[in-house]
Amino acid sequence: MTATVLLARDGAVATITLNRPEVGNALDMPTARALMEAVIACDEDDAVRCVVLTGAGKLFCAGGDVAAFAGAGDQLPAFLKEITVYVHAAVARLMRMNKPVVTAINGSAAGAGVGLAILGDVALAGPRAQFALAYGAIGLSPDGGATWLLPRLIGLRRAQELCLRNRRVTAEEAAAMGLVTRVVEDDLMAEAMTVAQDLARSATPALAVTRRLLLDSAVTSLEAQLDAESRGIAALARTAEGKEGVAAFLEKRAPDFTGGK
Repeated sequence: MTATVLLARDGAVATITLNRPEVGNALDMPTARALMEAVIACDEDDAVRCVVLTGAGKLFCAGGDVAAFAGAGDQLPAFLKEITVYVHAAVARLMRMNKPVVTAINGSAAGAGVGLAILGDVALAGPRAQFALAYGAIGLSPDGGATWLLPRLIGLRRAQELCLRNRRVTAEEAAAMGLVTRVVEDDLMAEAMTVAQDLARSATPALAVTRRLLLDSAVTSLEAQLDAESRGIAALARTAEGKEGVAAFLEKRAPDFTGGK
C-alpha cells in the first residue's frame, strides 16, 4: 500500500505530504494517525529546523473523509472523537513545536484542511487554491483549529461569515484578507522550499520563542506579555545562537546559526 502521508528530508527541512490525491487528500483514520506520527517525528528530530506541509495532486486537503464518516454508521460520534484526537494532536504540535512551519497550499482546502492550511507561520497558496469550511453543508461544526485560527487571522466578522455561510474564498481573496501570507503564481513548492531553507538557516531558538509569543499574545495581558518578552530575550542571550548573532553583528559578517551544518 502507498503511504497516505509522506515524510521527506532535504537538509534541515522536513516535508510532510498528505498523499491521498484520489480523494483530495481527505483524512480518514489511518491518514490522521499517520499525520500525527509524521509531525511528532519532525518535532523529535533536532536535525529538522523547519517543516513544510503540503498535499499531493490537485487539492491540498478536502478535510475529513465523508465516506469514512458514513461507514462508521451509528458509531460516528465515537469515530469523530478518535479522529480529532489525531488531527488535533498534529495541529497543536505543528503550532507549538520549536521550529517554524511553512504550508504550501497547492489546491483547494476544505473542512479540517483549512485549519491545516492556515496554521503555517508562512502560508503560501498556489493560484488555484480555494478555501471553504463546508461543515454546515453536512450538518457538522468546525474542527482542526479553524475556530481558533480564523478570528485571529481575519477577525471575528469574516470568520463568522466563512464558518456560518460556507462561503468559498479564492487564493487572491485569502491573501487580501490575511488568511494566507501570499499567492505564489509559479512553482509553489520551489518557493516554499526557498522560504523553509531560509528559516532553517535562522536562529531557530529565537524563532521558537517568537512564534510562542505571537500565539500567546491574543490571550495574555500586556504586563504578562512584556514579562514573557523580557524572559525570552534574556534566555536567548545565553544560547550559542544569541552569542553568534551579536558577535556577527559587531564583526559586520553574516551569522552562522547552524554551526556549519
